Amino acid sequence: MKLSLATLLLVSLVLSSSLHAMADDLSPQPAPSSCDIKCDARCKDAKEKDRCLKYCGICCGKCQCVPSGTYGNKSECPCYDDMKNSKGTAKCP
Repeated sequence: MKLSLATLLLVSLVLSSSLHAMADDLSPQPAPSSCDIKCDARCKDAKEKDRCLKYCGICCGKCQCVPSGTYGNKSECPCYDDMKNSKGTAKCP
C-alpha cells in the first residue's frame, strides 16, 4: 500500500514537472524592451558594439532614458550622464 502510494506520488510529480516545462517552451517571447531599441540606435556606429550595448543597457535600466543620436546629447538624460565607472570616467556610451 505504501509503495503504491509513493509510486503514484512520484509519477504525478514527474508528469506535472514535464507539463510545466512544456508550457514554458510554448509561452511567447517578450517583445524587445524600450531600452533594447534605444540602445541599438545609440550603439549602431560603435566600434565595439557588444560593449556599447552592454553598458547602454545597464545605464538605461537604471535611468530609464538614453540620449538621442549615436554620440553626445547626454544633457538629455542627466542620470545617464552622471554615471561613472571605477576610474571616474563616463560609464554610459
